Amino acid sequence: MHRAGSTSNRSPWWEPQVHADRRPFLLGRNRVLSRLRRHFEDGGFLEVDPAALQVSPGNEMHLHAFATEALTTDGQPTSLFLHTSPEFACKKLLAAGETQIFSFAHVYRNRERGPLHHPEFTMLEWYRVGVPYEVLMTDCAEILALAAEAAGTRQFTYRGISIDPFAETERVTLADAFDRFANIDLLSSVAHDGETDREALAVELKRTGIRFAQDDTWADLFSRVLVEKVEPQLGKDRATILCEYPVSEAALARPSSRDARVADRFELYACGVELANAFAELTDAAEQRRRFEHEMTEKARIYGSAYPIDEDFLQALNVMPEASGAALGFDRLVMLATGAARIDQVMWAPVVEPAT
Repeated sequence: MHRAGSTSNRSPWWEPQVHADRRPFLLGRNRVLSRLRRHFEDGGFLEVDPAALQVSPGNEMHLHAFATEALTTDGQPTSLFLHTSPEFACKKLLAAGETQIFSFAHVYRNRERGPLHHPEFTMLEWYRVGVPYEVLMTDCAEILALAAEAAGTRQFTYRGISIDPFAETERVTLADAFDRFANIDLLSSVAHDGETDREALAVELKRTGIRFAQDDTWADLFSRVLVEKVEPQLGKDRATILCEYPVSEAALARPSSRDARVADRFELYACGVELANAFAELTDAAEQRRRFEHEMTEKARIYGSAYPIDEDFLQALNVMPEASGAALGFDRLVMLATGAARIDQVMWAPVVEPAT
């Protein structure tokens, strides 16, 4: 297999020998894509194709979008963005009356480049009206097995970690994971109304020897533990579903009916790689606005800029039925199924990295 070095000495993807090395991965990608599309269609889902240009790219503080300028017919400029997810458009379709939809959408995220990250990639999203989010856990397990079958493999492998994609998934709550892998009582720093206590969590990190900055917020401390202690332990031998995120870490998810401190949200991990993010959808427009405004206030504080809120989306939430939805990084799934080492190996025509 071709092993690329730095951008300056890497042969272009269209060089015949490079393409010959990549082609088995690409053919595997096509097989997985076809199999999953058939799976959703057989299950009564309707494929949709949302436009990439939106008035808002999304309102999560750490996501960075590509901005552009549209001109009206008389030449007046207006700002548009390439979406970071088709989520807003898909939920509008649920409000319109669709009940089971899926999309293989090209999405765009700035400031992202690496073995698992690319500025343009494919997101598989699917939504079910009137079902609990636990059903999506079953969906994810089925997708892993179908991808393995399509790729002709019995195991997924990445950076020396292998899992059985046909094995029953492991389910772990965030609270249990923080206790098991970091010896930290996560929910002791979350009030019953979802408010977080930065100092209480900082005490936990100090006790366990995890270093942090004095200006770190509760969310920063949470992320440190998750990245340093929890995520490296997930998705070994079999896939892991990490569920029940604190409400403050689930901006578009509905609070759990069992414990208001957490949300009905989960993420799927395989071979130590985050593959999917899913939740029961929040349909309270006023609460969604409050969360978006908080996220954008924090984004402006950290990065010096923020994105507009899609007012049309908030209006749609007023008529959107209860639903659950999931977003899965399709290229990452193909990587694990085909044994590729980098995300650009499973893309037919990857985006060239600018010279520095």
